[in-house]
Amino acid sequence: MLPLTVWGLALGQALLISGNILLVSVTALIGQQIAPSPALITLPVALQFLGLMGVTLPAALLMRWLGRKIGFLLGNIIGVSGAFLAYNALAMESFALFCLSTFLLGMAIGVGQQYRFAAVEACQPSQSARAIALVMGGGVLAAILGPNLAVWSRGFFPSSEFIGAFAVLIGLYIFTMLLIVSLPLKKPSAAEQKKGGRSYLELLRQPILIAAVTSGSIGYGIMVLVMTATPLAMKSIGYEFSDIASIIQWHVLGMFLPSFITGRLITRFGTVPIIQLGCALLLFCVLVAQLGTSYWFFWVALVALGVGWNFTFIGATSLLTLTYLPNEKAKVQGMNDFLVFGFSAAGALLAGHLQHWLGWEMLNLVMLPAIGLAMWAVWYSRRSHKRSLATTA
Repeated sequence: MLPLTVWGLALGQALLISGNILLVSVTALIGQQIAPSPALITLPVALQFLGLMGVTLPAALLMRWLGRKIGFLLGNIIGVSGAFLAYNALAMESFALFCLSTFLLGMAIGVGQQYRFAAVEACQPSQSARAIALVMGGGVLAAILGPNLAVWSRGFFPSSEFIGAFAVLIGLYIFTMLLIVSLPLKKPSAAEQKKGGRSYLELLRQPILIAAVTSGSIGYGIMVLVMTATPLAMKSIGYEFSDIASIIQWHVLGMFLPSFITGRLITRFGTVPIIQLGCALLLFCVLVAQLGTSYWFFWVALVALGVGWNFTFIGATSLLTLTYLPNEKAKVQGMNDFLVFGFSAAGALLAGHLQHWLGWEMLNLVMLPAIGLAMWAVWYSRRSHKRSLATTA
């Protein structure tokens, strides 16, 4: 039985992702309304991921010294500030202010990415994969809340179509702050705060670490790029916002619903096969995108994209926990998230351009080399590990 702290972190993750999905549902469309140039439509989305990427390493190092609770509370305070700024940016129709607000919201989301690592610390080592999966499984609640909050909040303020979304977001961050205060999160141990440890160069000599970072980064980057492009592609064809929100909702369910079994699948079949299965599902998404643009083609493609991301991301996170000593934890976790969400930021920034220049089908096709690279890195790490065991024997 997993500790109650892990379940609390799963709820915190659910609220965090609800806000994130709400942002995904409306941010590109807001950019389409108030951006001064079509090339800048997805800039707010990209800045969200740049904020996320930029805070990951400092947040991990801060929590190493001050603890998870203080770090998570600071992240939620940043989230409240970002949502309040976005609310006012839409009231003023200021694109620059809105971009700043999404950067701050990205920082808050970046701090929240440490929930899954906090869950590992709250349980026994043998329960790590299940704890990570359960925390990520909190996204199932987000899949229901996020898109529906985006739709429901449109009527809150008749003067602005999307301003109500950020009023809701303020409430989500405040509630999460109260939740974090109530959780008995562990303080950093002496072993974790001990100075020293291997350098980044020494750490990156581990094929297993390279595989974890590569598969996590590419899987997340592809998911964000295609997910961000989807509302733009569907709107260009003539779909209503409710249809777009529905597709995003099913995509998010695909992202997080498998989490309740992913940990058990990893325990039974191993991490590498599950990551490879995730990559195969990303390939399937690319294939389906070539077959048509009816609602159901979008539905199948985006659900496959979500499940593929789930297997690659949880698998990569599980693999990562095998690569560091206690005093290297913050360094490795921060570096990993910096790279993973750097790829996410690139995907978000490129989504609008690629959708505009290439169109939906070709945008998906250009993902093939990256997926192939992730599959090769994971295969090579497994081969190197077997070779190392044979040499040792």
